[in-house]
Amino acid sequence: MIGYITLGTNDLENSALFYDELLSLVGATRVMEMDTFIAWGNNPSAPMLSIIKPFDGEPATVGNGVMVSLIVDSKEKVDAVHAKAVALGGKDEGAPGLRGGSFYAGYFRDLEGNKLNAFFMG
Repeated sequence: MIGYITLGTNDLENSALFYDELLSLVGATRVMEMDTFIAWGNNPSAPMLSIIKPFDGEPATVGNGVMVSLIVDSKEKVDAVHAKAVALGGKDEGAPGLRGGSFYAGYFRDLEGNKLNAFFMG
């Protein structure tokens, strides 16, 4: 159902480096790139995550209540993605752990303040 998610950025270069390293942990690489836009994915028909400098020229801002969730294949991968995000300058928003039943997740913010999580069900 979801084709891609786009997050605004005010610093395309630094955000791109953050996501290059972070998303490599889940096997994603750059699949599209323009002067103001970069998208990462695992293959062309799977959902993508992208960053963009806003079209209207106004500063990018964080959406209150908006979060991007990255599905991974193990609890260890959740731990690794969360740790990498924080090591790259992201902010911890909730350490990895169980959150109801078999939902294991770690929450963080990127360099622009966008909230993400990595999660595993099982």
